[in-house]
Amino acid sequence: MTLWSGRVDTEVAQAVWNFLRADDAELLQYDCLATRVHARRLHEGGLLSDSELADVETALDWIAVEGGTEPDDEDVHSTIERLLGTVGRKIHAGRSRNDQVAAALRLYVADACLEAVTAIRSFAVSVLARAEEEAETPMPGYTHLQRAQPITLGHHLLAWVEMLERDRDRFRFAAEAARPWPLGAGAIAGSTLDLPPPPGAQLRNSLDAVGDRDFALDYLYASAMLATHLSRVGEEIVLWCTSEFGFVRLPEEAATGSSMMPQKLNPDVAELARGKGGAAIGRLTGLLATIKGLPLAYNRDLQEDKEPVFAARRDVRTTLGALEVLVGGIEFDHERLAAACNDPLVSATDLAEAMVAEGIPFRDAHEHVAAQVRDGTFEAPESPSRRVAPGPADVHAAVAEARTRFDA
Repeated sequence: MTLWSGRVDTEVAQAVWNFLRADDAELLQYDCLATRVHARRLHEGGLLSDSELADVETALDWIAVEGGTEPDDEDVHSTIERLLGTVGRKIHAGRSRNDQVAAALRLYVADACLEAVTAIRSFAVSVLARAEEEAETPMPGYTHLQRAQPITLGHHLLAWVEMLERDRDRFRFAAEAARPWPLGAGAIAGSTLDLPPPPGAQLRNSLDAVGDRDFALDYLYASAMLATHLSRVGEEIVLWCTSEFGFVRLPEEAATGSSMMPQKLNPDVAELARGKGGAAIGRLTGLLATIKGLPLAYNRDLQEDKEPVFAARRDVRTTLGALEVLVGGIEFDHERLAAACNDPLVSATDLAEAMVAEGIPFRDAHEHVAAQVRDGTFEAPESPSRRVAPGPADVHAAVAEARTRFDA
């Protein structure tokens, strides 16, 4: 079913139809919500009777749960109009697919953002639990992937939570950006029908209302940043479970084996979380490139906004869920972590700072300790100024504070 067949007297070629048809079934329940709002506008404007409105609302309840697209439907908008039956021929008065799809996609993105916020919180809480368990576990901190200074494992895990908190805030921003309601803009310049504005309408300019996809880009940016952070988490787990590091043992419920090598236990969840980052970045840059050259207002190019948004939602949901299982089941090898942290060189900065405390200029102290390291004569101080920083008490306090923020 097409909504423009009155203008085209012949059937389009099958290859053209396959190219034009939108794969947007995920919008069905959201398009039903927007259609319900529009139906009430038509009713208030005297264009739908009481019984017709009741029929529409009953049908939309069913369509949102049980309805489905068919090969002859061009998009979910035509699906809904077909399934509404006779009254469906009235439902499109005063609106266009241009403002209709903008409304449905905004509802979809807002819902996807709230889903992401919930999933991020769940994962962050699981990481916080592990951070609290490992508040006293020493490990070397790394810069340039080389041992640098002693820290605790709990402090390291809290760094993951900091990234997740920023991700949560980005999704909250994207949800707010999706809030303006574009219904009433029509195809480009509203309608001559005397219809009331939609409830909570925030329409300022009809051209921008149907052509704006900034909210989708905000969502894809938040998704790309989250995927980038989860990629870094995944990379650290991949490193830590190697024989060379040996800091963690993978839980079998979140690992795979090799089809050829019987000894292998592979960190596939962590690796795939790392791999998803590239796809997330590609979706953002792809939609940016699509939109950058579009004149106002709506252009069919914008049909390409849905696939990256749909895919981003699936990846956010599945990646966070899988990593939560992985991180929750990891076993940390305390002996290997302690042995790595006991490397005398991780105390080199402490020795230089101890010399500073005795009045030696820092640059002189730095050069003195560096010379010892270079000559192989370095010995760790017997009483370093600190063993780990922040200490266990600091980690416990930070965990409690972070839990409060995530519960807010």
